[in-house]
Amino acid sequence: MKAAYAFVVVLALTGAGMAGGASAALRGPLGVFVPYAAFVILLVGICLRVWLWAATPVPFRIPTTCGQQKSLSWIRSSYLECPSNGIAAAIRLGVEILFFRSLFRNTRCEVSERRAVFGDSKLLWLGAMVFHWSMLLILLRHLRLFIEPVPSFVLLLQRVDGFFQIGIPELYLSDAALTAGLLYLLWRRFSDPLVRYISQLTDYFALFLLLGVAVTGMLMRYVSNVDVAAIKQFALGLVTFSPVIPKTIGSLFFAHLLLVSALAAYFPFSKLMHMAGVFMSPTRNLANNSRMTRHVNPWNYPVKKHTYDEWQAEYHDKLVAAEIPMETPDVRAANTN
Repeated sequence: MKAAYAFVVVLALTGAGMAGGASAALRGPLGVFVPYAAFVILLVGICLRVWLWAATPVPFRIPTTCGQQKSLSWIRSSYLECPSNGIAAAIRLGVEILFFRSLFRNTRCEVSERRAVFGDSKLLWLGAMVFHWSMLLILLRHLRLFIEPVPSFVLLLQRVDGFFQIGIPELYLSDAALTAGLLYLLWRRFSDPLVRYISQLTDYFALFLLLGVAVTGMLMRYVSNVDVAAIKQFALGLVTFSPVIPKTIGSLFFAHLLLVSALAAYFPFSKLMHMAGVFMSPTRNLANNSRMTRHVNPWNYPVKKHTYDEWQAEYHDKLVAAEIPMETPDVRAANTN
């Protein structure tokens, strides 16, 4: 039912975009107000969450490690798995962001014949890599709609992405890879009982929303005849704060635009914020150098001490009445020696 609710919401957003694009009275608010509002929510939301993460004190060194820490010179340490300085920690963080190294080394556990069987989970790593890298390529390709003249690296990415020349217009590999990655991640949530059990409505909603953006975008490119020049005129108008909505833009574009705006507004409040959170995670961005440097808890404050002599003086009469022997500093020193 969670997946059904999420699918219905995304379907309703798509229908609302189609209906708004077909109405002359709604094209203006849908094409101008909604994208600007979504961008403001995206920008402010990301800044607030990152500021809250950055303002949270980290009293202890808590990097996750699975290698030998640097200690004695004759003991070989693990440079990436247990970074001992900021450079090594930055390299490990970069490898994690670009190649999902921890996910590549992830394992899964299944119960078979009353025994726990551990195995790898490389398919999940592959699906995540395909999805994230395809999304990055698509975002970079879309810069051609917002920048004039188009940067040379964007044109190069466009040629490399469509080098197969399958059909007219040519098929972009990133479009097919993005859809395949999203379908796999969605299929995994349905097929795996454990993953399905822990999946929430928000998990399905994010996947269906991304899939809706991908499908409407591909429909505009490969099925519907859209006016690319008019769309670029519209995009440049939004960027320069002089929005113009050409009449030749069809309803399908407004459905795509509404889904993208919904994704942007939802982004700061969802699990998708792991894109920024990975940079702020103390389990990844800290060096494990506790054997070389003494780290003092910044939350420490002067604590009022109550020594044994003060306690003994406070309860002297009660201790005497209970016939409990008392120790003087000289007696304690003699017992210690």
